[in-house]
Amino acid sequence: MSGHSKWAQIKRQKGVTDARRGQLFTKLGREIAVAARRGGGDPEANPRLRLAVDRARSFNMPNDTIDRAIKRATGESGAAELSEVIYEGYGPGGTAIMIEVLTDNRNRAVADVRHALAKAGGNLGEAGCVAWIFESKGIINIRMEGEAAEELALEAIDAGAEDVKIDDDGVEIYTSPDGLESVRRALEGAGAEMASAEVSRVPKTTVPLDERQAEQTLRLLDRLDELDDVQRVHSNGDFPDEVLAAYSG
Repeated sequence: MSGHSKWAQIKRQKGVTDARRGQLFTKLGREIAVAARRGGGDPEANPRLRLAVDRARSFNMPNDTIDRAIKRATGESGAAELSEVIYEGYGPGGTAIMIEVLTDNRNRAVADVRHALAKAGGNLGEAGCVAWIFESKGIINIRMEGEAAEELALEAIDAGAEDVKIDDDGVEIYTSPDGLESVRRALEGAGAEMASAEVSRVPKTTVPLDERQAEQTLRLLDRLDELDDVQRVHSNGDFPDEVLAAYSG
């Protein structure tokens, strides 16, 4: 598994136990609210909301907090005032970075993102400058090993998965964005317990980073992720194993 995929997994694992849980739940609540406001409050009839709810649960967000976010969004709420924006730029070593934002103040959001990039020696780019490097994919992570992982991989392929990767951390399954729900349901029917299931942006090519560049990039990605308006950050950096080992600790 590439250093990029390992970074994505470590980032998720850190998020589950992160000290900034209040900020994380606020971001998850925003994602749920926007999905509910635009597609209705029933997760079974609103695929985007279903994914948002599943993602929130994977981070141990309480069910009553999730329910309140849906109720606020489908009642009188300011959720509709949030704008969805994607910023693109470059980080250390020429890494491509995409930043997904939900904000009620675009001027503040772009200023914060620009400042974080510049502080790390990167820069904010024009719309479309790095989008071509990424493609949207459904990604399902399941913690499983041994023969069970091999059997699950075959189940996933039969259900329509495009690619499956198995390593010591479990099984990572890639689908088309539209195929995520059907593959997820098939695997749940086979008894698999999802660690996560979401649509994300996967780089088609990665940039190998040396130790210094990797450390700088990880600090930048964390700094961006800590911004209140930023929902998700994607990079095509390929990080050395030793740097990731230190980062995971």
